[in-house]
Amino acid sequence: MPAAAVCALMVSGCAGGAESAATAVVSPSAATVPSMTVEQLASAVGCTAEITSQASDYRQATCRSAQADHVLLDFDTAEGQRAWLDYAQMYGGVYLVGDRWALSAKSKEYMESLRATLGGTVEERGPVGPAPAAPPASGSAQPTTGGR
Repeated sequence: MPAAAVCALMVSGCAGGAESAATAVVSPSAATVPSMTVEQLASAVGCTAEITSQASDYRQATCRSAQADHVLLDFDTAEGQRAWLDYAQMYGGVYLVGDRWALSAKSKEYMESLRATLGGTVEERGPVGPAPAAPPASGSAQPTTGGR
């Protein structure tokens, strides 16, 4: 299921001292830049990201820190992120989920400790029902969890 495009709005006004109505301008680059990239996430947990999958709507990387093996993801859109997380349900795992990024590592307790630094929310997913017939969004790599 391809992720829908998301547009960010930027408000601008006219110069010259006269009051004017604000005008919304579409900023295409804002929709494709996650709040944290896999490289920034890796740096925050003390390792270097190695890209393992690059799809049209997300990137997945792994890295190993002194504390754990990590799976790191950044997404172009919130819809693409939610679709990926919904698909990841069948694999189970614990994810720290932020604004168009997610990461997974060894335990819920560890994810909670990272939450204090990175923000986001901890989501625990367990396998349910039969596996879906189709792969996620772009048809590339399947979700994986660190340390599993």
